[in-house]
Amino acid sequence: MSEFSTIGSSPWYRSLDHTQWKALVASNLGWTFDGFEVFALILTVGIALHQLLEPSQYQFIPAYAGAIIAITVFGWGLGGLLGGVLADYLGRKRSMTLTILAYSLLTGLSAFAWDWLSFAVLRFLVGLAIGSEWATGASITAELWPAKARGKGGAFLQAGYPIGSILASGVWLAIGSSGPGAWRYMYLVGVLPALIVFWIRRNIPESPRWEESNRRRRAAYDLRRQGVVLEGENASLVRFTLVDMFAEPAVRVRLFLTFVMSLSVTIGYWGVSTFVPAYVGTVAAAAGLPAQRYAALVGLVQNIGALIGFASFGFLADALGRKPTTILYYAMCLILTPLVYLGIKDIDLLVLAFAAYGFFIQGTFAWTPIWLPELFPTRIRGTAAGFIFNAPRLISAIAPLIAGTIIVGLGGYGKAATIIGLFYILGLIAVPFLPETRGKSLPESDTLALGQRDEQVRRVA
Repeated sequence: MSEFSTIGSSPWYRSLDHTQWKALVASNLGWTFDGFEVFALILTVGIALHQLLEPSQYQFIPAYAGAIIAITVFGWGLGGLLGGVLADYLGRKRSMTLTILAYSLLTGLSAFAWDWLSFAVLRFLVGLAIGSEWATGASITAELWPAKARGKGGAFLQAGYPIGSILASGVWLAIGSSGPGAWRYMYLVGVLPALIVFWIRRNIPESPRWEESNRRRRAAYDLRRQGVVLEGENASLVRFTLVDMFAEPAVRVRLFLTFVMSLSVTIGYWGVSTFVPAYVGTVAAAAGLPAQRYAALVGLVQNIGALIGFASFGFLADALGRKPTTILYYAMCLILTPLVYLGIKDIDLLVLAFAAYGFFIQGTFAWTPIWLPELFPTRIRGTAAGFIFNAPRLISAIAPLIAGTIIVGLGGYGKAATIIGLFYILGLIAVPFLPETRGKSLPESDTLALGQRDEQVRRVA
């Protein structure tokens, strides 16, 4: 058995205690319901706009849909910046409970939109809350899981997104034909995640790494209040985390490279994948088949592929390394995008092809909860991870809007998808310049004792 599937002489999963599993479950559930909220929007935005717009505007629905998705993604980007900072200052557990509660309640309010503008505003607020949740889950999972299994933990966390999308597809299959108000019911279902907050508060501990880092941060603040001139690590601890992560040259380089990678994958996903249900629906309609049924079906199939893709990424990243696994996924994203949109016309084959598409296009996001926490120290881990995962959305938010406009202008989905999909090249260029972190302890320049403990664990493994 490979050394990367075991820790010591035991299988990797036996090295984990109940606390570590519970932290993963909480993080996964938070991201699962994030996936539900976002895919519910993708599935229902066209139908919702048929109620929220005047009939004379129906021909512009792709552009309106692109605008609403873009606004949601923009809110997600802003929320991600906020959530990472909250995770570093308030703690991983407290931030997680607050953000899950916020996006659950705001999603429920989306059901009561009365026109497209009110719908867009409410989706912006939902995006703000969704973006705030991810960095917390990624940080606490990375900080609690052992080095040799950390890739799997990050991948299992990220797998929550397609699980949520699959749930959304299943719910939509069940209620989508129940009447013109079916889309509103989807958002009312989104209130349910608020219930897991009570479980998190009782069962999930705070990250010891964050507690130690926070203790040192407060000690540094005390020294500054006493008039002590701070240097080195103490000076870093009292800087605002969004400023601190740009203060060191080595960290700035990692920020730039990972930002480029994240930007390429978010533009690729939001500019291409958001139109998958609508595209498959048009192919089905042209073949005389029920468009709405095939749109829901392809969403289900694509997200099953994504679920397998996420899990596979974690095992490959722990076995082969972060670099080769990430390069493989980015390369397949570049290849598959024109293939599924331009090369396959048979509806049944197209649906199957989108399973492979989901495996790589969505699965490639797994590098973020696996690799990002391993590149930054505890004092700024949440802020840096949140910034890299979410700030590119402030730019990529225009991708659905541009894609929707291109679709209208070119009269079809294929050329627009191919053009937007070229952004995956940026990720392929950036990956080789990052350090390989497989099996290494998390950077703990601000917590020597924890760093020494991780080094001991690494040597035993």
